[in-house]
Amino acid sequence: MSKLYVVPTPVGNLEDMTFRAIRILKEVDFILAEDTRTSGILLKHFEIKKTMLSYHKFNEHKTVESVVNRVRGGEVAALISDAGTPGISDPGFLIVRECVRNSIPVECLPGATAFVPALVASGLPNDRFAFEGFLPQKKGRMTKLKLLIEEPRTMVFYESPHRLLKTLTQFGEYFGMERQATVSREISKLHEETVRGTLAELIEHFTKTDPRGEIVIVVAGNE
Repeated sequence: MSKLYVVPTPVGNLEDMTFRAIRILKEVDFILAEDTRTSGILLKHFEIKKTMLSYHKFNEHKTVESVVNRVRGGEVAALISDAGTPGISDPGFLIVRECVRNSIPVECLPGATAFVPALVASGLPNDRFAFEGFLPQKKGRMTKLKLLIEEPRTMVFYESPHRLLKTLTQFGEYFGMERQATVSREISKLHEETVRGTLAELIEHFTKTDPRGEIVIVVAGNE
């Protein structure tokens, strides 16, 4: 029966992989992986022996049609990313959209997503929040920040370690240095850490301490 499964994978600790995710990956006909080398390590750990096809942001426009045709032909596919839930700041939207357009069943398993533990652990209001993912690196970045100045909800961002200080400084310029925020890194890994404080305090901390690992920034909304 034709179907696409969207399967979350651990953002760090392999123990976060669900029994159901392992079963599904063992049962499908083929797996779409963001990086076959990274996913190969995961599959080997859980003794999953399936054909993997490379599916990432640089080739998804070219490969989506052939993948949809295979699934329409009766195959069952699973989509995974390097870490977390595909489609959340990772490739996945295009293949899901095309499957839906072609009346192919799509089922997304619940599982790991980096921003959820960072948001909950921040201590900032999480009844309503705005997930912004990665900000534009150049064009549209300042425009986006201006639009967020009056945002009343807690805001969640992804960032790389080498751009963290620049981003925190820009947040301070647009939102005010006294705005409360947190920086979470290496979520679920051995050196997991959450640093809390004002934007000014976070800038001071990460000026003295070189940030490493995958990073989630949570910023309080405008009161």
